[in-house]
Formats: sequence, C-alpha cells, structure tokens
Amino acid sequence: MFDLDRFIADCREAIAQDSSHKSVREVVARAVADHASVIKALGEPTKAGLVPLYRSADLTILNLSWGPLMTLQPHDHRMWACIGIYGGREDNIFWRRIAEGDGHHIEAAGAKALSTGDCAVLGKDIIHSVTNPIPRLTGAIHVYGGDFFAAHRSEWDPETLEEGPYDSAKVMQRFEDSNAMLARR
Repeated sequence: MFDLDRFIADCREAIAQDSSHKSVREVVARAVADHASVIKALGEPTKAGLVPLYRSADLTILNLSWGPLMTLQPHDHRMWACIGIYGGREDNIFWRRIAEGDGHHIEAAGAKALSTGDCAVLGKDIIHSVTNPIPRLTGAIHVYGGDFFAAHRSEWDPETLEEGPYDSAKVMQRFEDSNAMLARR
C-alpha cells in the first residue's frame, strides 16, 4: 500500500545515501508498480496541474497531472529527475544542443513513451518536451534532485527551437488552458 509519508521518507533516505538518481529510481519504481495504491492514496487526477508533495534544497516531489493531449515545450531541469507514471501516458522527446551557430538551438535526439507503471530517469543535462497523447488525464510522480522551483532553467520556443529563460507563469498557464479545455468537454 502506498503511503505518502513513507514514500517521502524513503526518497529522503535514498538521496542521503546516494545523491544521484539511482536509489530514488528504485523507490519510485516500487511505488508506481502498485499504481492502484498510488491512486487510492493521492486520488484520481481531476485536473491538470502540479502539486508539491515535498520540497527542500536537495529534493522536490511533485504529483503531476497532464491534461488530455497536453504538450509542454522543450525545457531543462538542470538536475536529475525520476518520473513514475501511475495512470495514463507521458511521451518525452529528448533534445540536444546544436553545436554549430550560437549554441542556443536544439534538435531532436530521441524519444521515450512512458505508460502506467513505468519509471524513467532524466539526467541533469537532459532537455525534453512532454506530451500526454491520450484524451484523458495522466498522473505521475516526479522526483527531482534539487529544489525544482528555485532552479534557473531554460525553455525552447516550440517553433524556432531557440533558447530562452524558463517562464514558470507561462507553463502554469498551459496547465490552466488544459483545464479550461477539459471543462468544456
């Protein structure tokens, strides 16, 4: 049975032993393997958004819900991330910086689809975009190796693929726009 307090304690203990993602990945994978238990504890997602479950200088845990068919532009975290899907699907496109030119543009470099029960790790230098490709909400636990909300990050324009500063207000508006579309259904 998923217990949020125990999950947080296990994540904190994992990074105390090893500040990399390796031990945390085991904790997240174990949790989402029993995805019904996670839903029972956290609730079935009812709207798009991110809910902080724990935040410190070296660890952030989010309950994240992607809206139906929602896409988030390429961005980085500048810290490792561990993603566990407890309902639905999350498609990631991975990007790399283009060496030529000004160094502020990216090109696609790979992709990974995550489904219910899957767990994946993103290294601290990964740039990715995210899409929920299904017509219902997707629920995920995202664990970050740092303070997700305090980190200076970048995002890339989805059309020009040019780098700019991460705009958290714009990102939160994407979640609200997704909720508005969900409400019209």
